[in-house]
Amino acid sequence: MAIERQTIIYDGPGGPFEGVAAFDSTAPGARAGVLIVPNVLGEKEQDRVTAERIAALGYVGFVADLYGQGKRTTRESPDPAMYMNALNADRPLLRDRLFASLAALHALPQVDATSTAAIGYCFGGKSVIDLARAGGDVRGVVAFHGIFDPPGYEYPTPIKPKLLICHGWDDPLAPPDAVTALAAELTAAGADWQIHGYGGAGHAFTDASLTGSTRPGFGYDANADRRSWAAMTTFLAELFA
Repeated sequence: MAIERQTIIYDGPGGPFEGVAAFDSTAPGARAGVLIVPNVLGEKEQDRVTAERIAALGYVGFVADLYGQGKRTTRESPDPAMYMNALNADRPLLRDRLFASLAALHALPQVDATSTAAIGYCFGGKSVIDLARAGGDVRGVVAFHGIFDPPGYEYPTPIKPKLLICHGWDDPLAPPDAVTALAAELTAAGADWQIHGYGGAGHAFTDASLTGSTRPGFGYDANADRRSWAAMTTFLAELFA
């Protein structure tokens, strides 16, 4: 196995956009593809590593860029959430940029466009739930410590992509009433859904850079990280069987 990265420039509303693909360059033929939607900060090294981990499972990983080429923030930026907030305020634009990113994944020569999924972290978790709501052409989505508020526009039902929601139960950004509201919404929309709640874990439980965080309800949790990744691998194997 030889995992290779490739920068992909693609078009979309407000573009251009710059994503990164990772795949085993020694594997023959097209294979399933997984769109990876980053957290509040946008596409970064952490997400490229995730794409390589996805590639090591035998898929193609593609890190989406929802903000636009060169539009990134860090935790030290004056307003780390500036690009995220703009999309939160315009959920139809978020949907359209997700569709553009998915089209870029489908266009990769290494990808079987009939076998794709999407995963996302924090804001990216919210985004992939929106992708499922909006009828994105994926078999399923996985949200890690996502946000659950509905998009504010009508979407087609039944929701066709399957959903796996990996949730830290102590996440203050998605308290229990938000979880039950999402469950009710997805049930009413006819979705095939599952929610995994991890006790003692909060928001960003997969983010090892937040190890030792003293902010209540935020931080890395090794058990939840390991268990949610295992749940994702089982879910993807089921989708692509």
